[in-house]
Amino acid sequence: MSKRVNRRDFLKRAAGAAVAAGGFPYIIPGRALGLDGAVAPSNRIVMASIGVGGQGTYDTMALVNIPDVQYVAVCDVDREHCAAAAAKVTDFYASKSPDGKYEGITQYHDFREVLDRKDIDAVMIATPDHWHALISIAAARAGKDIYCEKPLANSIPEGRAVVDTVRRYGRVFQTGSHERSRDNARFACELVRNGRIGKLHTITVNMPIQNGPIPNQPPMPVPPHFDYDFWLGPAPDAPYTEKRCHFWFRYILDYSGGEITDRGAHIMDLAQLGNGTDDTTPIAVRGSGYFPSDGLFNTAMDYEFELEYANGVIMRGVCGGARGVRFEGDKGWIFIHVHEGTLEADPPSLLKERIGPGELSLGRSRGHHVNFIECVKSRRDPMAPVEVGYHSATICHMVNIAMRLGKPLRWDPVKEQFDDPAANRMMQPSMRAPWRLG
Repeated sequence: MSKRVNRRDFLKRAAGAAVAAGGFPYIIPGRALGLDGAVAPSNRIVMASIGVGGQGTYDTMALVNIPDVQYVAVCDVDREHCAAAAAKVTDFYASKSPDGKYEGITQYHDFREVLDRKDIDAVMIATPDHWHALISIAAARAGKDIYCEKPLANSIPEGRAVVDTVRRYGRVFQTGSHERSRDNARFACELVRNGRIGKLHTITVNMPIQNGPIPNQPPMPVPPHFDYDFWLGPAPDAPYTEKRCHFWFRYILDYSGGEITDRGAHIMDLAQLGNGTDDTTPIAVRGSGYFPSDGLFNTAMDYEFELEYANGVIMRGVCGGARGVRFEGDKGWIFIHVHEGTLEADPPSLLKERIGPGELSLGRSRGHHVNFIECVKSRRDPMAPVEVGYHSATICHMVNIAMRLGKPLRWDPVKEQFDDPAANRMMQPSMRAPWRLG
């Protein structure tokens, strides 16, 4: 018999022994897992997903398709979401199996059970925003590498706690700001930073609103497959209604920051890359916005804002136009269409330029998810490391705070404080017991 057959036979016997002993057959040391393929099981990164709604399932399948990855678990407080994601992963692996079968995906309800597994190397987190920091911190402390959806955290202090914990425990962290991994976006930012549009002076971000206000919704019975109290977690207690949860959470301030932290975490992240300010934040912010005073959704539904950087560049944001970011210099401009990945420029000849060997190059990747796995193996920082995600998210929160207060604010990027006591008090929401950052 070949070594490969011996290994498979060993795993089957180990699983059978675990069942006979009353144990769970699928919790086998992660680096022994894996279907036959080009990458040896000992070299695969064993992964689990926490939060597998729409975006979470997308991220999961992007990672599952990487040969270097072996998925063993999915976790969600909505059992229907969890079962559907588990089925997709199982079907993928079954399609690669000689007998068309696969039974290696465990479903979890509580993320802490996932983090307790010693065989898991890394986790993907795609929960609602108000859970990002708590789960990321717990994962780092458990020794897991982390791919976490943007925004990095739902408040500035939570983001700082994530950065400090990730660095303290030496974990690889990729923020899910995947737009910065697009070749066209990186090329556009290289043109800006190499002076092709002259001296950069203005960045405009266009963030049209997709969904408007809705009336207050009647309380509804909690579906039997959904642990609503766990979903709320650190957020204030509130009656269950369908439009409060899942996709719609992003329009409620207790869980997210609306369009500003949703698409804004992509678009302003690209602004940071093109401005060469990934390692810092602006020094001033002002803005105004319409926050519905009645109804279920209470994030900004119309807005305009302006941020000032220490280098003199101004970033302006508007609620309209083609979604994306425009860099304007004294010799031309470049516009990145976010999500489409296409570019516009004036003069158009800018897009035919080439970056020379002596100029700044931002590098390329084989994709945001692949980049994460490569960095888990190499222990290098990925395209959107934790500090980058933190600074981009901080800008989003600065904008929301300034708009809610309705007055200009100064910001100290070193002390990470506003010049206004009310603004500083708004930086971090209180957490419902027993959840806390410490």
